[in-house]
Amino acid sequence: MPKLRGEAFWRETLRSAHYVVAPMVDQSELAWRLLSRRHGAQLCYTPMLHAQVFLRDANYRRENLYGEACPEDRPLIVQFCANDPEVFVQAALLAQDYCDAIDLNLGCPQMIAKRGHYGAFLQEEWDLLQRMNIDKTVKYAQMLEKAGCQLLTVHGRTKEQKGPLAGVASWEHIQAVRKAVNIPVFANGNIQCLSDVEECIRKTGVHGVMSAEGNLHNPALFEGRNPLVWEMAEEYLEIVQKYPCPLSYVRAHLFKLWHHTLQVYQQLREELAKVKTLEGIVDVNRELKLRCQEEIANQKEGEKPKEGLPFFHWICQPYIRPGPKERCKENGASGTEKGVRGKRTLEEEEDGNSELLSKNKQKKKLRNPNKSFDPSLKPKYAKCDQCGNPKGNKCVFNMCRGCCKKRAFKETADCPGHGLLFKTKYEKSLSWQHSQRGIQSPEMSQRGEAEVGEAVVLKEAGDSAV
Repeated sequence: MPKLRGEAFWRETLRSAHYVVAPMVDQSELAWRLLSRRHGAQLCYTPMLHAQVFLRDANYRRENLYGEACPEDRPLIVQFCANDPEVFVQAALLAQDYCDAIDLNLGCPQMIAKRGHYGAFLQEEWDLLQRMNIDKTVKYAQMLEKAGCQLLTVHGRTKEQKGPLAGVASWEHIQAVRKAVNIPVFANGNIQCLSDVEECIRKTGVHGVMSAEGNLHNPALFEGRNPLVWEMAEEYLEIVQKYPCPLSYVRAHLFKLWHHTLQVYQQLREELAKVKTLEGIVDVNRELKLRCQEEIANQKEGEKPKEGLPFFHWICQPYIRPGPKERCKENGASGTEKGVRGKRTLEEEEDGNSELLSKNKQKKKLRNPNKSFDPSLKPKYAKCDQCGNPKGNKCVFNMCRGCCKKRAFKETADCPGHGLLFKTKYEKSLSWQHSQRGIQSPEMSQRGEAEVGEAVVLKEAGDSAV
């Protein structure tokens, strides 16, 4: 059967999907995908998987893709991050029987992608991209199309637009890409409700629209409704019972679903952060539900949502991420107005005041009350002569272990401080070779000399023949 391409691929393989759940690290796992599909999603992506780890680690493959077969989780696209063409291809071959398409991440703007040299940080390396897709061209989207890409998702933001700097995605750029290529295009960005999806399709002409954060706050987004938070949370927790996932994933989902309510019930927010079992998370969810139901029972006629929300906090709704200026206004000049504390300055953390320490440091302080976070009290380390990292105290080269290993190998030297014995092992190897030669029989020695003599003669004959 010939491979379907372009429009035919979208219509037949992806079943003309318009409503798409984005790939989300630790968030678009099987249980969440099934919940989203029950409420209008037509196509889902796996979380971004690391191609190199997928290739070498069978447990990673089983946990992320090879688990229980689930026919209702189709069509499904597996997304990889990669920066090596061969690794990407081999990982794709291992995944192809468990999905409907393979996606290469070229859009992740996070720092981990920069360190790993993948995602949006491959955009500057067109030669590498061409090798990964086996073709070349002058325009980015057209290059990917000519290289064999059958579907393109455009995020409409630069890699610098992330977190509080995310801003509004440019649908104009998405529209320009849609007109420039002949393959299906998905749009991503500014999607908070179903009307946004419909408007995006109308303005850009894309085939489908992808949602990430909007979907996390309202899994019923593609149904065009805003259900009670506990309905979605309870349904998700039931699916998790059947298709388990790490507790951190579950906790993160409930933090998103209950985001607005947890601003009201801070104590329950702390409990949700500390709970160690799925049963404990279920209990916190139940308590949040009871608190909201009490509020509804005591609600006054004509009462409106607070904090400028479109709905009451117990209803699934978008979270509009404030920009830097809005955040400053919201927190006040000192960052302490409205009971919301802004970021701590370095000096505030250095004075050891536990109220000004980060939550992570406060937890460490609880475990060890004598612990100090004053940088001036930390031990000072001598630096490696080569790279500036802390050097080994007993290193003969005054280097860190990594630099010492390179130099010791290059110079065939020892460094007892780091347990590196290149010179000693080399000398032992020579000694062993000499001892082996010494125990050879005279006949073997003569035979060896004859064989060497023959090789030399043959080489000389060869030279003279040339």
